[in-house]
Formats: sequence, C-alpha cells, structure tokens
Amino acid sequence: MRFGIMAMQIGNLIPPGLRPQDAAAHIARFDHAGLVQELADHGFALIELGGDLVLFMPHTFSPPAIERLAALKEARGLTYTVHLPLWSVEPSTPLTPVRQGSVRALIECIEATRPLEPEVYVLHATGALAAEFYRMRLPETARPLILRYYFQNCARESLKILLAETGIPGRRLAIETVEFPFDLTLELAEELDLSICLDTGHVLVGFSGPVELFDALEQSLGRLAEVHLHDGPWQGPERRIGYGQDHQPLGSGDLDVGRLLGRLTAAGFAGPIILELTVEEALASLEVVRQQLDKLTGHGTIAQY
Repeated sequence: MRFGIMAMQIGNLIPPGLRPQDAAAHIARFDHAGLVQELADHGFALIELGGDLVLFMPHTFSPPAIERLAALKEARGLTYTVHLPLWSVEPSTPLTPVRQGSVRALIECIEATRPLEPEVYVLHATGALAAEFYRMRLPETARPLILRYYFQNCARESLKILLAETGIPGRRLAIETVEFPFDLTLELAEELDLSICLDTGHVLVGFSGPVELFDALEQSLGRLAEVHLHDGPWQGPERRIGYGQDHQPLGSGDLDVGRLLGRLTAAGFAGPIILELTVEEALASLEVVRQQLDKLTGHGTIAQY
C-alpha cells in the first residue's frame, strides 16, 4: 500500500507567531518546493499538492516553482497527486459566468501542473453552494429536484468542458465524496467514466448522505483511484452532518482501519492513500496502519510513504 500526505500544512503556510506586519513578506518568499522537501524529509514519497495555494500565493504554481517541484520529484523519487482548487470554485453553480470562471481556474491548475505528471487529479465536482442547498430546509420533494436537475447537471457540463479542453483521460480525474449525495456523485463518475476519490472522514461524518462507509467503498471500488484517509465519528443512518468532526487521526473516531485495509488489499487497490492530516497526526496514524497491517499480513511494511 502507498501512503502519502497533503502538502496543505497550515503550520507551514501560516507559521505560529507570524505577525500581521510580516505576513506579506512571508507570502512573497514562500517556497513550495521547500515545503515538499520538508515532507519528503519526514519520509513521505507520495505528496498531494494543494491547488488552493494559488488563492493567496499564486507564485506557488508558476513555471519556476513547477521546475523546482519537478527537479525535487526526480531527485527524491517522489510521486505527486494534485487536489484541484475548491476555495471560491463553483463548478456546479447554475450561475453561468461563475461556473465558467470556475472551470477556467481548474483548467489553469491542470495545465500548470502537467509537467509534474500527477498520478491523479482530485476534484470537488460540487462546491459550497451545492452543499448549502443540500443542507437547506427544503420540502423533500424539492431537494432531489434541485440537487439533480440544477447542481448535478451543471457539474456534468463543467466536467465535460474540463476533459475536452485539457485532454486528460477521465480516469485520471477523481471526483471526491464531498457534501453532496453519494449516489449523484457516483452517477457523474459512471456517466463520464471518471474515477472516485473516497474520503473516509467525509463519509463517516455524513457529508455524502446516509450512506455507510463500506457500502460507499463497495460501490466505488471499480472506479477507486485515491483514498483520503482520516477519522471521524460515524453519524449513523440518519441525515446528520458532523461539521468539524472529520480530519481526525486514525484511532480517534469510528473508522474500522483494519477492515478498510483488508478490503483494499483484497481488491488489489494500489492507488494513492493520502492522509489529510498534519505531519504529526499522519505519522501517528501510520503507526496505527502498521499495527493493522501486521495483523492482516504478518508484517507492518508500508510500500511508500
């Protein structure tokens, strides 16, 4: 199994104790490759780059920065995945100008990172507006109508444009289980022949509706390209959402880590498993993984992290 970590480490992006008057200088000198090198020094050879860095630090995906990331990849034997931007991006909004701008932002991120040959591009096919309507108090007859015939349809059109303009294979684009019904997300993947990124914490805390994690896993296996691994409390079959309760270290929530690893092993899953945690939490979680792998296989060896 191949375990990695997200590069969006808040402690590196905004160091503790940073004075407001020093923020502009810190942003200007922020070194994307330097951050990745620090993660590699911790032993991580699989790193998910965060496209949202361009929101505040546009130089992090400039050609010189990409060249440094490519050189580091070669020197350290790294593998990259890219989480496409989600902050301010609304690929499923019915408001056409906003949707078009969102697709353009996603395409620009793909084109900028193309030289890095990312293994997978992860995308939130629906954004914050779709999530707002998903949790809004609506008549139950109206909710599926709005989510399917407005947000899912608009997401479909955005995905088609993105694939056509970038030319990337559909299976290299993994749409994530976010705050949107799981069945509608899976429908998009099946219709457009995309991959799925199963986010364990999101499903556990109810973001994707009243679907149980291992049911979602079984339905995703044929298209599973990446797993976002973190813990959280299972919210039960009721339609509840545990905001702020995901992104916990393994062992601190209700995720059955042994069962998950066992099912992925049995399915022959070889894709990236990204720990969406801090470095300290990720390293502690890898110890939980090793213990479970030892029970499953007799050794706790992790192929890549």
